[in-house]
Amino acid sequence: MLVHHFLENSAHTFPDKPAVWEKNNWFSFSGIDERANRIANYLIDNGVRRGDRVAILFENSVDYIAAYYGILKAGAVTVALNTDTNPQTLIYLLNDAGAKAVIANGRYTRHLLPALRKTPYLSTAVIYATRIEAYEEIGHCHTVTLESVYQNSPADRPQVRCIDIDLASIVYTSGSTGKPKGVTLTHLNIVSNTRSIVQYLKLSSEDRVMVVLPFYYIYGKSLLNTHFFVGGSVVLDNRFAFPNVILETMKQTEVTGFSGVPSTFMILLNKSTLRNHRFPALRYVTQAGGAMAPVVQKEVAKVFAPAKLFIMYGATEASARLSYLEPDLLTQKLGSIGKAIPNVDLYVADKEGNRLPAGEVGEIVARGSNIMQGYWNDPEETAKVLRKGLYFTGDLGREDEDGFIFVVGRSKDIIKAGGERISAKEIEEKLLEINEVHETAVIGVDDPVLGEAIKAFIVTRDGAEVDEEYIRTSLRKKLPPFKQPKYIEFRRDLPKNNSGKIMKAVLKEEEQKKTEQKS
Repeated sequence: MLVHHFLENSAHTFPDKPAVWEKNNWFSFSGIDERANRIANYLIDNGVRRGDRVAILFENSVDYIAAYYGILKAGAVTVALNTDTNPQTLIYLLNDAGAKAVIANGRYTRHLLPALRKTPYLSTAVIYATRIEAYEEIGHCHTVTLESVYQNSPADRPQVRCIDIDLASIVYTSGSTGKPKGVTLTHLNIVSNTRSIVQYLKLSSEDRVMVVLPFYYIYGKSLLNTHFFVGGSVVLDNRFAFPNVILETMKQTEVTGFSGVPSTFMILLNKSTLRNHRFPALRYVTQAGGAMAPVVQKEVAKVFAPAKLFIMYGATEASARLSYLEPDLLTQKLGSIGKAIPNVDLYVADKEGNRLPAGEVGEIVARGSNIMQGYWNDPEETAKVLRKGLYFTGDLGREDEDGFIFVVGRSKDIIKAGGERISAKEIEEKLLEINEVHETAVIGVDDPVLGEAIKAFIVTRDGAEVDEEYIRTSLRKKLPPFKQPKYIEFRRDLPKNNSGKIMKAVLKEEEQKKTEQKS
């Protein structure tokens, strides 16, 4: 099976079924499949061949979905671009991927247009816009409107032969710790992972998921693929800046599933009217994209009940998912990421990849048909994480006597203060147990005596009046002296990428600049 068969099979089985909700309109599987066919045929007619890379610069929409599956139907490789971008980033990504074409929303013209002038190998641009004169000035790039493609390209299904070990997607990591790395995923990688997620979530054609995560983010894309795989539906609403609007959409469309990263749930808990709502159709809630403090897990499970909360763990390099915790075990194994999903091996290992005994801390490693082929054009970084037949995640963890895995922290997120190795994650979890704390990030900063000192950045809940001494008094009851932050800084917000992950690298850069200015 290939990834675009998710759409084709559902269009065959459920042609007129509502597949996508967007802006109060439902779109059918057959209608989306036709749009995807037209895009595929246009790309083929304009020289895109099996294995060529085609970029997508689009917000979540029916057009994004049609472009995604259309590129795959043409035998090409999708390159999902973060919409929070700039010309320099686009120049790097388009050239690094060797993109032959791009499909974009005209709203990103101010970034895309200057980038196209410096991407000489990109020969085709499909733009969702009414006017494209500015693009036509670029001599090496033929430009057409998306509407013209829909109206004039053939609607018949293209017959491009592909096999499941062909590359399907290059997904660039956020690049918060350096230049973005392109994770290469085959059709087999994505299909294998999709099957596993469908199995443990027990998804069916009756399911309908609320999507607030962007599709360029691997977690967001997995919501699309899993539901199209079973003939389920996706509800798109890009207005999470107004969380109460999302809650109303969830009720209006009677979604059965909701997915988010930790910050998604913190916003819903602390900055919306979530507790005043009931969602009779909601069957499950999933969380991934970083560790969610146990105290928050309990609150989310309580507020969304009787819907079941699935705590999940994964990585872009794993096509999304590696483990999950059965909802019925949430209280018994609080803080655990559970066990491996179907068709994946996951365990805690030493540097050689040997499984460690229960209780010992090591690196979490994985193997399975969902693991990436490597980083695009980057054999050195690939060799660091793919070795001995395993994917080394970079996360430190331990297993309990029952084989459940607990994440201790990132290997790069361990603070070495005064000879002690301290997990930033542990301090963050204790800070979030303080009722007035909305969100937090803990990092190590340069210290002439300790080597590194602990610094906590804190965002308080709306209306909360707390000071540094209140935080310190609360923490003394929860953590030993050597784990107490030396510095505490209150902020109105923390830097995040578009998928909602806190970008600690930005905080570390800010602190480094402060140090350099003092010296």
